[in-house]
Amino acid sequence: MYLCKKINRLSKTDKILLKIINGLSDKNIDFSEFVSLLLKLGFELRTKGSHHIFTKEGIDEIINIQTKNGKAKPYQVKQVRELIIKYKLNSNIDG
Repeated sequence: MYLCKKINRLSKTDKILLKIINGLSDKNIDFSEFVSLLLKLGFELRTKGSHHIFTKEGIDEIINIQTKNGKAKPYQVKQVRELIIKYKLNSNIDG
């Protein structure tokens, strides 16, 4: 019960980050929340058609995502999770 109260107090950004990191909801990540998270992690966005392309100084990989029925594609969520872990990006949120 204590954990539930603690989770309820997390910011929306922290909640989406937690969903991505735990890897249990890759098929159920809202695309707009996914984009918002990447922006909060310090990525720069450029859009070309349906492609949302994210880059960040110090990150070699380029993130290229598209929406599917308002959700992020599961394999793209997995790719972002791997980058968050590899570069320890979760420590950059909320101070």
